[in-house]
Amino acid sequence: MRQNKLWMLAAILICGTTMVLTSCTGKNKQQVADNTESEKGGAPDYSDRNNWMKQPAAVKDVDVFYVYPTEYIDDSEGAPIFADINEKTMREPAQETYQMQATAYEESANVFVPYYRQVNMAAVSKLTREEIYAAFDSIPKNDVFAALDYYFEHLNGGRPFILAGHSQGSIMQSLVLAEYMKAHPEYQKRMIAAYLIGYSITEDYLKANPHLKFAEGADDTGVVISWNTEGAANEGKENIVVLPGAISINPLNWKRDETYAPAEENLGGYLYNEKAGKLEVVPHAADAKINLKRGVVITTTKVAPPVSGTDIFGPASYHELDYSLYYNNIKANVKTRIDAFKKSEGAISQ
Repeated sequence: MRQNKLWMLAAILICGTTMVLTSCTGKNKQQVADNTESEKGGAPDYSDRNNWMKQPAAVKDVDVFYVYPTEYIDDSEGAPIFADINEKTMREPAQETYQMQATAYEESANVFVPYYRQVNMAAVSKLTREEIYAAFDSIPKNDVFAALDYYFEHLNGGRPFILAGHSQGSIMQSLVLAEYMKAHPEYQKRMIAAYLIGYSITEDYLKANPHLKFAEGADDTGVVISWNTEGAANEGKENIVVLPGAISINPLNWKRDETYAPAEENLGGYLYNEKAGKLEVVPHAADAKINLKRGVVITTTKVAPPVSGTDIFGPASYHELDYSLYYNNIKANVKTRIDAFKKSEGAISQ
């Protein structure tokens, strides 16, 4: 399952005990530039159903637009910087990850999922952090924006919606919020919430985007929701998805302060049982408490080990379990925010 992907990514990005995100060869830089320039504007045809993982019938009155995390990791010689839209080794793992994450939204909404040409994290492993994010801000963003154009013009039908993602998918959604929604306030006013899990939303990001606001509780709407899950041993350690100035909300009590939420408040995680060979609900899977200084959610869970053998996420990261540990609480919160949005919209229309 997904943890094996993270171990592979970590092994590629680590050089001894230091992160490789500190140097860049001219060859790799030029490859990114050449790939980006040659494919700029050439987004996939999103009228083609094959370019969507999920394009459901609209049987519910709310949608979710979900962007999957990093799945394409090819460290072979000459591997492309960006995945091909039909790349099997991206599509199949993305479908598995969907089951672990985005099914949390299915009870309340129609979940739409485009395929996109995501960054091959192995191929850009020698770039600086800034250069990697420049890669995100090119072909992948172009694809996601094109998918949104098609979605709003042909699939949404004026319904309120939720944005959702994880890791690279949340990076894409952060660009959607900062640029696409700023350019389309007529869409943003129908946004119930944006679950940007597994990547830091920072105070500086919010200051640069005053049209956005971070969630303060369980039922506010039009807000951004984010956290990264770690163990206490990550304190003071590098984690590639935890940025300076990060902020989080507690996925159990939906508070922004350091109020501890015991595992008894956890409605159930959703984790892969290796012996049974399937995903299963795990009662009281994890506790949660925000570390305000670091801007992350700390857990003492024992239901699964942290990502191991890597410095890129730190010694005690639960990055691959950001959704899984709190799955049923996310599901319940989605319903809560949808109900709050409908209630506020009803009050406005009266």
